[in-house]
Amino acid sequence: MRTVGQLLQDKGHKVWSVAPTTTVYEALELMADKGIGALVVLDGSGIAGLVSERDYARKVILEGRSSRDTPVADIMTRAVLYTTPEQSVTDCMSVMTERKFRHLPVLDGGTLVGMISIGDLVKAIIAEQEFVIGQLETYISGTLA
Repeated sequence: MRTVGQLLQDKGHKVWSVAPTTTVYEALELMADKGIGALVVLDGSGIAGLVSERDYARKVILEGRSSRDTPVADIMTRAVLYTTPEQSVTDCMSVMTERKFRHLPVLDGGTLVGMISIGDLVKAIIAEQEFVIGQLETYISGTLA
C-alpha cells in the first residue's frame, strides 16, 4: 500500500501559497501560471485556509463579486482537512471522495510539506494496479523468476 510520503517523493514537495489579503485575481493568475487548481492560504506560518478554482466559480462569479477587489480570505475554505506522509493513498482517496474535495495539504509534525490532488491519487492508484496486474500476468504465464 503506497503512502502519501512515497507519492510526494515522486511528485515533489513544492506547495504554492498566498496570503489572506491576496486578491482572488492574483491567486487565479498564480494558479494559471503553475497549472494548479488550488492554493494554500498561509497567515504567517500557519494554514488559514485553502482557495480553489471551485471557490472562485461559486463565491465570486455566481455572487457577482469582482475578483480584482475580493481578498482570498473572503472566499477561502477555512476548515481545512489535511493528511500526513504516513497516510495511505487509498485512505486519502476515500476521504476526498466522501467529502467531495480535490486538494489536501500534507502536514508532518505540524509543518506543511506538500499538497496532493485527487489526480495525484488516481495516478498513484492506477500505477499500483498496473504493477500488480503485470506481476499476476508474469506469474500466470510461468515466467516468474
